[in-house]
Amino acid sequence: MAKKNFTCVACGKNFLSKNEIGINKKLLGLKSENFYCLDCLANFLEVTPQDISDKIEEFKNGGCKLFE
Repeated sequence: MAKKNFTCVACGKNFLSKNEIGINKKLLGLKSENFYCLDCLANFLEVTPQDISDKIEEFKNGGCKLFE
């Protein structure tokens, strides 16, 4: 089965990572169909990219299956 290619709706970056898709779903809702790369998500949420990365690590350490 081919891996789906997700693209950032803000900047057009192709091939978003599983972590980028996961954090979008976690923060914007599981039914989200539009995704942001880490930088654009941080800009959209008015936080730093490091804040987003820290959240990803927190969710991963908590066992969330949306992240690698």
